[in-house]
Amino acid sequence: MAPLNSLSKEYPLIDSNFQTFCASHAIYSVEDFLLHDLDALFASAANHSNSERLKQGIHQLLLIVDALHPPVLNGLQLIEDAKRNKHVFSTGCEGIDALLGGGLRVGQLTELVGPSSSGKTQVCLMSSSTVAKNKCSVIYLDTGNSFSPQRIAYFVGQSSDYVSVNQADHRLLQNILDRIICYPVFDVYQMFDLLHQLKINLRSQVFIDIVKSDHQVQVLIVDSISSLITPILRGNGPQGHALMISSGFLLKQLAHEHNIAVLVTNHVVGGDDGNPKPALGESWKSVPHVRLLLSRDCRSNVSNISIIKHPAMASGRSATSTRLFV
Repeated sequence: MAPLNSLSKEYPLIDSNFQTFCASHAIYSVEDFLLHDLDALFASAANHSNSERLKQGIHQLLLIVDALHPPVLNGLQLIEDAKRNKHVFSTGCEGIDALLGGGLRVGQLTELVGPSSSGKTQVCLMSSSTVAKNKCSVIYLDTGNSFSPQRIAYFVGQSSDYVSVNQADHRLLQNILDRIICYPVFDVYQMFDLLHQLKINLRSQVFIDIVKSDHQVQVLIVDSISSLITPILRGNGPQGHALMISSGFLLKQLAHEHNIAVLVTNHVVGGDDGNPKPALGESWKSVPHVRLLLSRDCRSNVSNISIIKHPAMASGRSATSTRLFV
């Protein structure tokens, strides 16, 4: 659930004064709010000169919590929902598409897990270029300055030298790049701000920085989610954990409510048995619908891809090998 400071743009009652009041009660997120004694909170608000506005802020948070509850669906509604979410977007990588039954599925959060240089960013860039070539838009949250227009140019079949393409090819490439809206993001709070703004814009069908209204946002990429979350888990206690769960909830909410495919990357850490395992711990592993493990043979430049988790397949499905472009 969201930190309070990410809600102020959408909900004016959750302003700096209200956040200061909440902070005095160790409330920094909606989750903290739910764990607090509401009667005690109302009683404390009554002792302030702006008590009415503080009480309105508390009621606003209660309304937000009510809105977060997913609707109860019966079996038939679940089947119909699954049918609406059958569309997939190719990643541009045949091996991954074959493993996933066509590609990234809308309504789902897919996670790429792997060590450094295993090809995670490659897949993100390939997916972006493939989706953009089909006249759909991509929101790309770049947390490590790894987004490369030159690589996009290579993947869309242009020259690997971005500045040397002829005028016609340059126009085509520019149209594709215009559909990939890249934001540098360097902390989790900045990501929350962008995701909440995206949610507002998706609801009103007005998309950030998109001039042409016929290009719908269909894919959201966060490369990498672990670089944003890992720092807040160090020494932050329950607040860091709450922020991690909130970010996962918001990403899945965007995927489900707006029928977009979400792709995130995660690094690996050493497991107790010495084998690498996905970072972010046990709580995070329930967040992605799909988890893929990437590893690369540096000598042959071949990546091995296997399924860790998939709602329609058994975990540990046989790996496939594919060559990712250099």
